[in-house]
Amino acid sequence: MNIPSWTKFVRGARIQRDLDEARRLLGTYVKEQTLAPLKNLGRYVLWGVVGSLFVGFGTLMLLVGGLRLLQDVFPVFRGSLSWIPYLIITLVGILVIVVLIWRAVSGVPKRRPGAEKP
Repeated sequence: MNIPSWTKFVRGARIQRDLDEARRLLGTYVKEQTLAPLKNLGRYVLWGVVGSLFVGFGTLMLLVGGLRLLQDVFPVFRGSLSWIPYLIITLVGILVIVVLIWRAVSGVPKRRPGAEKP
C-alpha cells in the first residue's frame, strides 16, 4: 500500500526531529557566518587602533624633538623670539594632520595604466 506524502508530517516525532535539526543548523550557520567574521574584524580593528596610537605617539615625540632641536641649535630663537620654534612646530604638526586627513579621505589609490603589478 502506498502511503500519501502528507502523512509523514502527521507524526510528531519526525516534526520535532526536523525542527531540532533546523535549529541546530541555524545555530551553526550563525556561529560560522556572523560571529567568526565579527571576531576577526574586532581583532583587525584592535591592532589598527594600537598601531595608530603608536604612530601618533611617535609623531608627537618627533615634533617635540624638532622643537628642542630648533631651540638648542639656533641661538637666534632665544630671548624675545623664543615663540618662533613653537610656531614652526605647530605649523608642521598642522601640516602632518592635514596630509593624514587628505590621505584618509582620498581613499584607495587607483593604479596608473602603465604600472606593473607587484
